Amino acid sequence: MAKVVSIHSFRGGTGKSNTTANLTAIIAQTGKRVGVIDTDIQSPGIHVLFNLEEENMDKSLNDYLWGRCPIEEAAYDCSPTLKVGGGEVAVMGGGMYLIPSSIKAGDIARVLREGYDVNLLHDGFRDLTRRLNLDYLLIDTHPGLNEETLLSITLSDVLVIILRPDQQDFQGTAVTVDVARKLDVPQLLLVVNKVLPRYDLEAVGRQVAKTFDAEVAGVLPLSEDVVSLASGGIFALRYPDHPLTQRYRQIAAKIMG
Repeated sequence: MAKVVSIHSFRGGTGKSNTTANLTAIIAQTGKRVGVIDTDIQSPGIHVLFNLEEENMDKSLNDYLWGRCPIEEAAYDCSPTLKVGGGEVAVMGGGMYLIPSSIKAGDIARVLREGYDVNLLHDGFRDLTRRLNLDYLLIDTHPGLNEETLLSITLSDVLVIILRPDQQDFQGTAVTVDVARKLDVPQLLLVVNKVLPRYDLEAVGRQVAKTFDAEVAGVLPLSEDVVSLASGGIFALRYPDHPLTQRYRQIAAKIMG
């Protein structure tokens, strides 16, 4: 049975998709079969990190939701296209499958105009994990709380909430943590991202854990190397020995238990 992991943030700009992509790659490198779904249908983008070009995306999550194809037909095996370190192909023992959302303006406009049956997401998650024999399914959610994110949280074995050391993020995270507890999410983890390097990262982690009475899986410093990469790939594969990659690995270990 696949472990379902939702990666969520109350506000945009927290680095949620970057974190999701890095965790996906690191877990796949341990030999697990990992799927990742971009359910941020209104503003998709995680496919860029996986080097999946728009012209190569003939099917997407949108096509499944509109009844055009089974969900596994919208899954792309991204492991052969990824590079690690100096450029050699990364060794993925299990596999890594991305289900992107459409980047086409017309498809996004249709979602905003018509919406979709969110119950199909539940069926899609179940079918995908079974048909691709996944060990893990990571869900890159839409920021904030709406019907689709509530469904994702409800179905999750692990909920990872990304926040920055920012008062607006703190307030929104408090709301999300409260909702997660009411929904009895089995495991709740917090990740503090984009922390200024001059701060004591461990002290920040302790403060956040105390504020929300929740486990902090990792504290990630604001990194010029991440900014320089400019979404041109997955950081943990490009810089496997970087201190930030070590922190991503610690978070992945918490998820994997």
